[in-house]
Amino acid sequence: MTSKKYHLILMYAIVISALCGVLFGWLYGAQAQKISWIGDGFLNILKALAIPLILFSLTSAVASLKDIRQIGPLGGSTLFYYFLTTALAVLTGLILVNLIEPGLGFAQIENEIPDKVLQKSEFTMNDILAGISANLFIILILISLSAGVLLSLFQKKAVKVIKIVETLNRLTMKILHWFLWSAPIGIFAIVASKFGKAGDAFWVELSKVALYSLTVIIALFIHAAFTLPLILHYYGKKNPFQYFKTLLPALGTAFSTASSSATLPVTIESVSEEEDVPKSVSSFVLPLGATVNMDGTALYEAVAAVFIAQAYGIDLTIFQQVIIFFTANLAAIGAAGIPEAGLVTMIIVLKAVNLPLEGIGLLISIDWFLDRFRTTVNVWGDSVGALAIAKYMKKKKNTCPHELL
Repeated sequence: MTSKKYHLILMYAIVISALCGVLFGWLYGAQAQKISWIGDGFLNILKALAIPLILFSLTSAVASLKDIRQIGPLGGSTLFYYFLTTALAVLTGLILVNLIEPGLGFAQIENEIPDKVLQKSEFTMNDILAGISANLFIILILISLSAGVLLSLFQKKAVKVIKIVETLNRLTMKILHWFLWSAPIGIFAIVASKFGKAGDAFWVELSKVALYSLTVIIALFIHAAFTLPLILHYYGKKNPFQYFKTLLPALGTAFSTASSSATLPVTIESVSEEEDVPKSVSSFVLPLGATVNMDGTALYEAVAAVFIAQAYGIDLTIFQQVIIFFTANLAAIGAAGIPEAGLVTMIIVLKAVNLPLEGIGLLISIDWFLDRFRTTVNVWGDSVGALAIAKYMKKKKNTCPHELL
């Protein structure tokens, strides 16, 4: 079977299984939770596969470089792209929430801080930095870069080691390739059990904050369908619709699992189909993106903060909204690529402008649902970045051959 046919079949299977999961969960309710162990197992294996995938792919990619000075420009352009797109996402969210004003006249105010928020009520920027430094993906990236640089410096003496690492990388990709045939089953179980657990109460809660939810989804759509495709078209020189189609297996997995980390192996597998994205770029950009590039999360937190202010009748000054802009950007970086992590880091955004933490209670019941949309945008942003940065590096190589390979 050709690679394109494999991805096409996988794409349709994931989409169909997710839709069937929604229907199954809605029809069978709490009974659907009995298959949650299948989804949990699927997620755990995906997360486990991400570890050797990062380690071997990035190490072999860096080791194959003839000029390791290429790492500096690659890292710089990657971080610039992530900070830029996150800032644009937050700006989009702030503009939209101020235009729509979903919290204006909101009557159903929560007076108690949710338990999961109360436990983290002392969450500070130091916790964000500690979370980043302790993040497994960051550690793996640093180890892989160090190992790759050493192998590159001693390339002639380390030929056998480099070949072993490359073989292990191909083996890991092959295992992933086979394992993804089980994705439709795992995704069906995840979606069915989640919707089964939510039950009819979810629709009641969603109706209470329908305008807020719509504001978040529209803002995410604008960022995903206009801002990122413009970057892709201008820098990546790629038809956004074609690239979107290539990424559908990863985007479907992101929506189903609500986890950037668990989706990472599928994202790497999907991006590998794009010939214009070399392994040296995708192996660096995508794992780093799964850790620090949270466009959707940052947008969501900014919209949520302004919504809570509107719901409580608090008028935010321009200066306070500027503070929300910067804290949402910084807090999103510390939001680990796991479900509902953004809900906890929202504490920093609210505390920065003295907004009541009780307001999170207005959103907590539907957060898991919106989390799926913002995670999908996060993964789409990572993937767009991989191609745009690859094209930028290629252009820089052609214009500065003395600096880069």
